[in-house]
Amino acid sequence: MMKNKKVFFQDWGLVDYQQAWDKQETLFSETVKTKIDNRNRETAYEAAAKNAGTIAYDTIKADETFNYLVFCEHPHVYTLGKSGKPEHLLLDEAGLKEKQAVYYPINRGGDITYHGPGQIVSYPILDLDNFFTDIHLYLRTLEEAVILTLADFGLQAGRYEGYTGVWFDADNDKARKICAMGVRCSRWVTMHGLALNVNTDLSYFKNIVPCGIDDKAVTSMQQELGHEVDINEVKKILKHHISVLFGMEIL
Repeated sequence: MMKNKKVFFQDWGLVDYQQAWDKQETLFSETVKTKIDNRNRETAYEAAAKNAGTIAYDTIKADETFNYLVFCEHPHVYTLGKSGKPEHLLLDEAGLKEKQAVYYPINRGGDITYHGPGQIVSYPILDLDNFFTDIHLYLRTLEEAVILTLADFGLQAGRYEGYTGVWFDADNDKARKICAMGVRCSRWVTMHGLALNVNTDLSYFKNIVPCGIDDKAVTSMQQELGHEVDINEVKKILKHHISVLFGMEIL
């Protein structure tokens, strides 16, 4: 089947985390269902051909799967991935209320992280059969898009061996993280994604052990550059680099 590299881009603006999660789940589930239906029809066709004593030389026409690239920001929220430890959240219910934050255990990979205003959260909901079926390459490609985006603002970032995400000074004791990542993938369909700190209030990270790492700092573009950054300009550049690296046709 021909690969569909068309990607619907959506900017949801500032959106409640649960609402965004529900919308993601809907798009994700629709794509997974299409793939299951395609496979079931193909299996039935092959079985019918076998029963008839013929060979299924051709596969039946499959329905196209859709791809989405979502950008948004969230009100203050802490999320805990499947491999995370609840004790990495350092606030109780009263503390969360005081910080006007909420907390969700969710079904992505990774540990605990924070989302809030001034941070670009990107949710690629992609059928990787349309691109490449390699989850490690998928993560490294998202990281590369962030690294290139930061470079366009004069910031030299990179990777930290053994960890996901994007870092500064990963080779010394000044290591600090600017972009966290955590994804879910089922039948090569992805959801969740990355969070890039642009003008983020970094004090909220003091209430967690970020990504389960208790001896590394967290930073933002604003902190690294010494001034507030136009978040819409960052979105524009990040979208460009993601689309080029994946070979997307953005709609």
